[in-house]
Amino acid sequence: MTATARTATTENTPQITASYPVTMTAALHRSFGDARSSVEIASAPIPSPGPTQVLVKVEAAGIAIGDWLTMQGLPYIARPAYGLARPKLPVLGNEVAGTVVAVGDQVSSGADAFVPGDRVLGFAQGAFAQYAVTEAAHLVRTPDALGTVDAAAIPVSGLTAYRAVVEESGAKAGERVLVLGASGAVGTFAVQIAKAHGMHVTAVASARNADLVARLGADQVVDYAAQDIEDMGQSWDAVIDLAGNRPVRSLRRLLTARGTAVIVGGNGGRVTMGFSRTIRAMLLNPFVKQRLTMLVAGSSQAGLAAVRDMVASGAVIPVIDRTFPLSRFADAMEHIGSRHTQGKSVIVVDG
Repeated sequence: MTATARTATTENTPQITASYPVTMTAALHRSFGDARSSVEIASAPIPSPGPTQVLVKVEAAGIAIGDWLTMQGLPYIARPAYGLARPKLPVLGNEVAGTVVAVGDQVSSGADAFVPGDRVLGFAQGAFAQYAVTEAAHLVRTPDALGTVDAAAIPVSGLTAYRAVVEESGAKAGERVLVLGASGAVGTFAVQIAKAHGMHVTAVASARNADLVARLGADQVVDYAAQDIEDMGQSWDAVIDLAGNRPVRSLRRLLTARGTAVIVGGNGGRVTMGFSRTIRAMLLNPFVKQRLTMLVAGSSQAGLAAVRDMVASGAVIPVIDRTFPLSRFADAMEHIGSRHTQGKSVIVVDG
């Protein structure tokens, strides 16, 4: 990376800036495939923020299964967004924790405005790099008490769990919530967020992860290899399906008469990766008393702030599986692709 610093504003987009270099190291997405053949850790120009954007010096970046899928170009149904023959987006990564180094001239002023030096967390396309640009509306401030790695774990997994449990499930304090896939990146947040809101939580995980989800506060833990949850004769007010491999009819059997199933992602073939199951649920939903809904990915400052505050207060603790330096990007992606993670993995960015 060059040592040349820049502080000048651009002609068309005045900025408030701190000094930062001209080039950076980034995970450049050259083609679709595995990390060792499709991604190059190399030098790239540092992007400049537009009028409503912020440039962040990345200190840590959360890794989600969505990053692995994007790298692979899966599912094929999503290729119009990823790029048909070659990747559309030059740098991988979507969730970031770091420090603001420049802001566009239309970033709101006042007490809530971002300025260089602010610690932030949130969503930034191209987060697997030393610098990333994003809309100011996709970030929230990081409290001094919140470490960078924990902050990087929040955006995708924490917000997804929050939206599934609090916004979509309809479950209230005292009601019963079932979390399928409770030991993963989203699941570990979901268990804790549900407990923080006073819900009774049943967590489904493997035997090796049973102690983990119990420590997170699950009231009941079920080993899916030893017992089929359907054979327990119980029902739940909400089912948060993070495992992605249970048929819609099975999800309905787990619900109370007017319960809600929240479908988050899915597993399956390379063409749709389980999206066909979600479509069937959406088509059936208008004709049944139960509510069958899917969680659509998105950014929410209010949701991010809510999860951040729960983490900062200690009510929710990010479960960090592993951290990797950016130079070991291929190892990180192979680990995520194995789908056997416990909690969240994070890339720590140096320099």
